[in-house]
Amino acid sequence: MAAPITCHVLNTVSGTPASGLEATLTLLTPSPTKSGKVSEERPWVCFRAVTNEDGRVKEWDPIQAKSKTLEEVMSEFKDGERTSWSIKFEVGSWYEQRGIESFWPEVEVKFYVRKGERHYHVPVLVGPWTYTTYRGS
Repeated sequence: MAAPITCHVLNTVSGTPASGLEATLTLLTPSPTKSGKVSEERPWVCFRAVTNEDGRVKEWDPIQAKSKTLEEVMSEFKDGERTSWSIKFEVGSWYEQRGIESFWPEVEVKFYVRKGERHYHVPVLVGPWTYTTYRGS
């Protein structure tokens, strides 16, 4: 089963999936503490992935060892609660590895997730001079 937040990246130069692209998913909303209060002092909750051969990320790995899974982090919030997230794609180095100079060192997409709603899928079309995104299904 896929994670509650997934993405799909296509390379507009070749019209093919952007496989092997590093991505970082970050919770921007502070996590609640055990008491239910929000802690501004907690470090960012981050996950890392590399797009597969189809340019997709279906699962995220915590950056810090022994950290919570994405599902565990999301379970800390109440149903209907809206949280801010970011996915950062390392497009500059990815294009440079392919001999293409990129204007963008990275592309960051920020979005909201409302707990209890349907799956969140973030498709991104990237090129060395442009990018676009939308909410997928």
